[in-house]
Amino acid sequence: MSESNLLQLLGQVSAADAGEVFRDHLRGCVRTMISDVMAAEVHELCGPKHLPAGGDTYRAGSSPGRVLVEGEREEVTRPRVRRRQTDGRSQEVPLATYRSACDPQQLQASIVTALTAGVSTRDLQTVQPKSPGVGKSNVSRLWQNAGQQFVDALRSHDLSEPNWLVLMLDGIWLSKDQLAVVAIGITTAGHKRVLDFELGSTENAEVCSDLMRRVLQRGFHCERPLLAVLDGSAALRTAVQTFFPDAVVQRCLVHKEKNIQAKLSRKHWGELARLFRRLRQVQGKTAAEEVVGDLERFLQSKNAAALQSLREAGDELIALHSLDVPSTLHRHLLSTNAIENSFRNTRRKLGRVTRFRAETDQATRRLAFALSEVEKGFRRLAGYKDLPHLAAALEQRRARELANRTGPFPSPPATTKAPIRQVATTNELPKSNDQ
Repeated sequence: MSESNLLQLLGQVSAADAGEVFRDHLRGCVRTMISDVMAAEVHELCGPKHLPAGGDTYRAGSSPGRVLVEGEREEVTRPRVRRRQTDGRSQEVPLATYRSACDPQQLQASIVTALTAGVSTRDLQTVQPKSPGVGKSNVSRLWQNAGQQFVDALRSHDLSEPNWLVLMLDGIWLSKDQLAVVAIGITTAGHKRVLDFELGSTENAEVCSDLMRRVLQRGFHCERPLLAVLDGSAALRTAVQTFFPDAVVQRCLVHKEKNIQAKLSRKHWGELARLFRRLRQVQGKTAAEEVVGDLERFLQSKNAAALQSLREAGDELIALHSLDVPSTLHRHLLSTNAIENSFRNTRRKLGRVTRFRAETDQATRRLAFALSEVEKGFRRLAGYKDLPHLAAALEQRRARELANRTGPFPSPPATTKAPIRQVATTNELPKSNDQ
């Protein structure tokens, strides 16, 4: 179709049909371009038409062929070239241009893009009805390969280069019998990274230990004590303290507030929220202890279980305050919101999956893809310019603990100022003042 005919046709159709007409014209242009490129390759191999070059290759007619244009099959006429062999027979020469035009990588990439956007394998035939190889079995195999690439990419990152400062651990339920423990690290420059994850039936110590062990094997290390932000799980705390004995554990204030809130009457939630908001804003250990005291007095007359829940956290509730760092860091380091937001976005990516089969690696592949996509949206930690204060405070804390364990160094014994010659020439002990 010429440009004039195209313009004439576009003027005769409605606006709704104009797009389809224009796309048909573009597909025709692509077919023509592919035919011209294949003809140019034949010209290069065999020389000008009707003027053979006398070489080993020669034209051998043509045959019907199909190429992929925007993921859809298009019919073309494929020229054929053969090469004479020494034994008198001939062999067909595959055209590189035709092989490239039939390359399914473009189609596979579009299928993976559709799947990652939330299209199910069953609905893919509706989205791309003219695309070859979009059957459920083919798409499932393609997604398995693509999913494994997400897993390999996530677990192949070198963790030895960044200077890590904060570690966050939390669990996300994928189904009623499958849970994933996810680890996120924050560097001294304020950059967040998904470190790894481990699947299990519950948030138990073995699952957490396996996760920590693999993270360490990939080079994760810290030049100073880590700040570990946890939700209060005993298994998570045990794993952190096993592999990082000098880590400072900060209890997530959001989780603790929700736990206490569940034990209080709704009419007391407002005052509880005000006190926890005040706890997030104050700076320093003394001010934090004052707020905790107000919380205890408030809960003491309201609910014994809520008071016990508050006291259960102990010093971990104000661990970050005890380091006396700027309050600009409280927003992201007094809770596991950084990892909870990742879970929220992860659930959006996994929303179309209604059943995870525990006997396969389906959950591993899906979660690796979701976390990889979520990591692309990570932003630098707010208040990252104050992170050096946190690093220095952790170093000072370790120095104080080391001094407390070893004790002060003994002072050197006092020496007499008597001449060495006099001490060496007498065998009598110096007389005391009592004699």
